[in-house]
Amino acid sequence: MTKDVTGETLNVKVTLRHSSNHSTIEEYARAAVQELARLYPDMTSSHVILDHQKNDYEKNKIAEITVHVPQHDFVAKDAGPAYEACIDACVSALGRQLQKHKEKMH
Repeated sequence: MTKDVTGETLNVKVTLRHSSNHSTIEEYARAAVQELARLYPDMTSSHVILDHQKNDYEKNKIAEITVHVPQHDFVAKDAGPAYEACIDACVSALGRQLQKHKEKMH
């Protein structure tokens, strides 16, 4: 669990599948989700799933991020050669989704 900008607790769960590089990529994923919390402070929780596929050599890293906000869930998924690039792509897509939702609510 990490604290968001308002000081409330934001639950960020990171799951790694078929991978042994735990600590550095987990920290990177948590930091990326914190950027989303700055954009949309009403986030209640987030789940990051990082998977390594052995059957694909070019896009064998998969990142899926689910963000929970009151009455909505937003999901982004990307595949690529590195976890960091996949996480960044997911955060970018979720940022657009959250911004659109925020504009729709106001």
